[in-house]
Amino acid sequence: MPSSYLPSTDKRVAVLKALAHPSRLRITEALMQGEKCVAKLRDLVGSDVSTVSKHLSLLRTAGVLVSEKRGLNVYYRLGCTCFGDFLRCVDQVGPDLVPAQNRSVNCC
Repeated sequence: MPSSYLPSTDKRVAVLKALAHPSRLRITEALMQGEKCVAKLRDLVGSDVSTVSKHLSLLRTAGVLVSEKRGLNVYYRLGCTCFGDFLRCVDQVGPDLVPAQNRSVNCC
């Protein structure tokens, strides 16, 4: 078994953990509008470059983001086009919605 192999559940856990931080989620939401350089993402998150770089590295390792170096800048974009669909689905099932409505939703 190759060392890069992860069972499906482990892959999902890695992605969900990567998204489970407000700054990382804010970064991925911003990238739904298109690629951005590190400086733009730093301004968005409001942290220093070192902290933003750690967030970006974690998201890239999980496969959520891909990066491309152009000249002195590194640009990031989402690793998949379905991220917006995923968030819209999440918006339909928040903890404050399901118990009050006592129903299932078909968001996909």
